[in-house]
Amino acid sequence: MANASYAYTPAEAAAVSGIAVKSVHNAIDKRIIATHLIGGKGRAFTDEDLLRLKLWYGVGSILSAERRKRLFDTIDQNPNADTVRADDYLIVDVARAREQLAARAEALREAERMIQSVKGVVGGEPVFKRTRVPVRTIAAMKTQGASTAEIVEGYPSLTERMVELAEIWAVAHPARGRPRKLSEQGLKVRSEKRLRIRSESAAKPSGSPS
Repeated sequence: MANASYAYTPAEAAAVSGIAVKSVHNAIDKRIIATHLIGGKGRAFTDEDLLRLKLWYGVGSILSAERRKRLFDTIDQNPNADTVRADDYLIVDVARAREQLAARAEALREAERMIQSVKGVVGGEPVFKRTRVPVRTIAAMKTQGASTAEIVEGYPSLTERMVELAEIWAVAHPARGRPRKLSEQGLKVRSEKRLRIRSESAAKPSGSPS
């Protein structure tokens, strides 16, 4: 990853590193990582910044802030080292962290290639190419506990890989503003069922035995 030239927005950095975007901004405010002006992305991060993010929060429960900073200094002095000794008892597998970040970065780029927004298709919502399936809808279903198999069964135009990539893409591209209604997305409700909820007093006459 050290030789890669990718730039990441704060949301993309959160998606690739697996760190909450709020924590990414916190790391910026505390100057744990620096931001760069790269191309048209404005506030952007490099792959090395993402490594710092991952390690900073990954060993946060083990090492103090000062010792984590010394860990970064050691990594800077030994950029090609696979492992770095943080103290007498802890050795950090830097190579493994880089591999994990590289895999997630490639997953995000793969998702970018298969997702598009087309005017007039689902109200311009990002969808998987050659489908009308909103990506954020699939990501929300995954977040709420639906399995990949269940989603593919309900959306046969999707592959398992598409479903798996929906989550990382949605984290990297958070929706702005209020959630859009189905009608605003160009979708229609096919069926509707209403249930009458009875109050406890209506369900059980007053004075009846419990």
